[in-house]
Amino acid sequence: MAPFTASSIITTSSSIRVVSDKQLTLYRFRGSPFSHKIELALAEANAPTKLYEVDLFNKPEWFAEKINPTGKIPAITYGGPDVDPQDPSPVSEKLAESGVVLEFIADLYPDSGLCQKTLPFAPGVKESVESLLKGIEAVQALLPESGEYAVEDAYTIADATLIPWILWLKVTYEHELGKFAPEEARKLKAELHGPKFEKFMRYGQKMLERKTTQSTFDEACISFIHQSIVF
Repeated sequence: MAPFTASSIITTSSSIRVVSDKQLTLYRFRGSPFSHKIELALAEANAPTKLYEVDLFNKPEWFAEKINPTGKIPAITYGGPDVDPQDPSPVSEKLAESGVVLEFIADLYPDSGLCQKTLPFAPGVKESVESLLKGIEAVQALLPESGEYAVEDAYTIADATLIPWILWLKVTYEHELGKFAPEEARKLKAELHGPKFEKFMRYGQKMLERKTTQSTFDEACISFIHQSIVF
């Protein structure tokens, strides 16, 4: 068996010949927004996927040795025999970095309509409510007036990128969790539910109503992560 080395990990999808009937295993952490956007894209594409949960608080040594030398999630293996996720085949491709994996899924399932469309950035985690609201305002300005999808007239990887952050926002202000003080979380909620962010919130609500969002959203897990670590 050939040894796994750092050079085995791929951080661009352009060198992989994609065939949609090959095995695909996603190594995820349920509460991670980076993992969640990959799950959303796979669900939208109806992609047969094997899921393997990686405990970030007690990460197995074999993960860095066999999957991703950086130890980060999400990561996928693609191709090769269908084997135990803890012992991936050396002939399978290993792909990391959530943005790269999203593009790969769009290439792998062109009929899904995911396309390689994305927004320049997502709001992310900010140091203050004011800076977070500025980021949301910038994202809102990029949304179409219809507010139905992020950049197109259909679901794309831009939507898969934004939804996890919207869910994190929702948990932040509804449960007064995260890095903000309770009064700051209440301020965030009041601002977002005001007229200034009507388009952003309308978009978020439409995305929350999608079956793929509901089937992959684990509010209890996100609440736990909010109390433990911040991505």
